[in-house]
Amino acid sequence: MKNILTIMSKEFTRFFTDKRMVIATILPAVIIYFVYSFMGTMMTGRFTADEDHTPWVYSVNTPSFFTQFNINTVLIEANEIDTVKERILKGEVDLLVIFPENFDALVDAYDVRLTPDKPAPNIEMFFNSTAANSNMAFYTVTAMLDAYEATLSNKFDINRGIENPDLASIEEVSANIIAMMMPMLLMIFLYSGCMGLALESITGEKERGTLATLLVSPLKRRELAVGKILSIAVLAFLSGSLTAIATILSLPNLMGGIETNIYSVVDYILLAIIILTVLLLMVSLLSIISAFARTIKEAGQATMPLMVLIMLVGVSGMIGGGTQAETIYFIVPLYSSVKSMSGIFALDYSPINIALSAISTTIYAGICGYVLTKMFDSEKIMFSR
Repeated sequence: MKNILTIMSKEFTRFFTDKRMVIATILPAVIIYFVYSFMGTMMTGRFTADEDHTPWVYSVNTPSFFTQFNINTVLIEANEIDTVKERILKGEVDLLVIFPENFDALVDAYDVRLTPDKPAPNIEMFFNSTAANSNMAFYTVTAMLDAYEATLSNKFDINRGIENPDLASIEEVSANIIAMMMPMLLMIFLYSGCMGLALESITGEKERGTLATLLVSPLKRRELAVGKILSIAVLAFLSGSLTAIATILSLPNLMGGIETNIYSVVDYILLAIIILTVLLLMVSLLSIISAFARTIKEAGQATMPLMVLIMLVGVSGMIGGGTQAETIYFIVPLYSSVKSMSGIFALDYSPINIALSAISTTIYAGICGYVLTKMFDSEKIMFSR
């Protein structure tokens, strides 16, 4: 254990004394926070209508009931339609509503039971979906017309007097949104942090010749392998955690109304366990690839299939969400970690399944670590340059 700690101390010293590596670890988290926050602010401003804006609606053949709506209505003639459409595209007018001539009389005379093949009187509406105020005007007037139509032949109501029929709380809605996004992002963040560190720690030292010096020292090679894996996992955990925290903090700005302060200490502890175990597995897999490669460039190319696999497994967390009922899913490498993360973020998980995922992933990481120690014992593999 003393030798393992010595190796870990060496790796930590190399990392924290290298300003470029420290900045490269912290900078992505800072960039993600500000970029996501900026994107959310811009999208909110782009697609949200002005609070103090009153829709301006231009209307042709306007019936009497329409002028009673609480909107600014401008009555125009049919020959002005094209001009108004151009003004809508320019953002000067919000909405154009074209009623058939004698609309009230047509509505009174229409009876679907007497003339089932005759179409109902049709109202044409034109708006600009790329302008928030115009978009709001369209849906506002559409709702008003639907309400008016209901008064003409109101046979039944839906949810009359019920303010909010949605039984899901804001916390549950937020948890499901986070559960859909975060497992995929976490897997990508964790893998990105692992890849750079593993390649530099093993292939980089192999390429520079410093790893050969360690291999011929009295240090046992299995101690060297375990020390490398644990140190890389700790540093990758630091990198991934910073990026994940920045992402969670930026979610309220990116997706307005979402709640992130909905998880307990136990949830975060379970999440940390899952992250640590999947990190050990990722680091072990990347270390095996790094040990085979002779140069960092070669190792980077060799890790591409694993990166694609990580991304595909991460995307699978967006499908279904929550925990899977079948226990078998929680012994599948990598996939079990994604499903566990989804369950924790969705506040819908079984502690037994979480424990099974952590134990099975640790076993897989141990197997990969054992393979790495055998590779370290191979002179052909470790001294190939």
